[in-house]
Amino acid sequence: MSVTAQPQGPTHPFPWVGLVTLALAIFVSVTTEFLPTGLLPEMAREYQVSESQVGLLVTIFAATVVISTTPLAALTRNFSRKTLVVVVLVVIALGAVLAAIAPSYEILVVARIIGGLAHGLFWAVVGAYAAHLVPKRQLGRAIAITASGGTAAFVLGVPVGTAVGHALGWRLAFVFMAFLIVILALLVVRYLPAVDHRVKLLTGEIPLPRRKDRSLPVVVVISVIIVALMVAQNVFYTYIAPYLIQVTGFDEAAVPGMLLLYGGAGAIGLVLAGFVADRYPRAGLLVSFALVGVSVFVLALFTNNPIVVIAMVVVWGVAFGGGPAMLQTRMLHAASARVRDTAAALQTTAFNVGIGGGALIGGILLDNFGLRTLPFADVALTVVALAFIAASDVWLRRRSRR
Repeated sequence: MSVTAQPQGPTHPFPWVGLVTLALAIFVSVTTEFLPTGLLPEMAREYQVSESQVGLLVTIFAATVVISTTPLAALTRNFSRKTLVVVVLVVIALGAVLAAIAPSYEILVVARIIGGLAHGLFWAVVGAYAAHLVPKRQLGRAIAITASGGTAAFVLGVPVGTAVGHALGWRLAFVFMAFLIVILALLVVRYLPAVDHRVKLLTGEIPLPRRKDRSLPVVVVISVIIVALMVAQNVFYTYIAPYLIQVTGFDEAAVPGMLLLYGGAGAIGLVLAGFVADRYPRAGLLVSFALVGVSVFVLALFTNNPIVVIAMVVVWGVAFGGGPAMLQTRMLHAASARVRDTAAALQTTAFNVGIGGGALIGGILLDNFGLRTLPFADVALTVVALAFIAASDVWLRRRSRR
């Protein structure tokens, strides 16, 4: 029988086991989402389609998440959060199996749609789960732990999946991921505490529609920030494998190692974000993504220098690694308890609008102008996003004074 977890007070221990279990679930989900980025050349060759069409699989996955997350979150509002996590993990595994056996590109698209449906609901639930396990003052620490699953996906998941795909075929990489997801679903059943996510009204309190919650405008602004930053990131990162091979001259066998290097640097960035997120939420976000822009710009200028390319991949990884965790912490700090699940759904939608939109824009630029344009597009979009963050921070400060 599961024990319902309550927000931790001074006498309660920090819920390490539950948070690590969430992190592992996030690890397998994110790895499955981004696995095509590392296997893009092999998948394109087998289906005899362009690399931009394989990149479109990321867009299709993300678009499915965008369309389905909020409706599915609303439909399942009264269901057990823990049960939903288990169910969606199983469906993600089924999507990965279908991708592994897909006889055609069209069936592969269907598999990605199934995965996207489950992935959207997964994040709508998991995005707010940590906030049900810890008090607000510990959110930055808790989210840094759960977000480590996403970082680990880039450190180990995508590189290892890419290595498996190169060695044994990309289909076995998806089978391997499906197996891991099933194992994680069993761990969730055993180790993730159940939570009561419903907000109880005080005596005499009148329930207000969610659209009238005072924190909702701030949630929307943060969602727009997420979209802008993720579009900038994924316009280039989605096509990093062919860029490294065709533009910088790295051997195809070196791509998993480069992705591993990027992900390892991202782990360092996540640790730094754990210290920064609660103390300097605005400055930390601006500095980290400014470094993303600088590193990508330098990488684009010195493509013929492998040492500079490797160094900038590391800086890029460190700078971006803590970004999603800082954005998630900022979102949950801003959202009232009443709209926390809604905020998590909007956050998931925003991340996937950015991921899918970036992959789509990158594919269009790739087909029309070539791979070399992608990092410059990344930098330009990052500058626009940083300008919007600075302007929105001014608005938020004025709003808080009022």
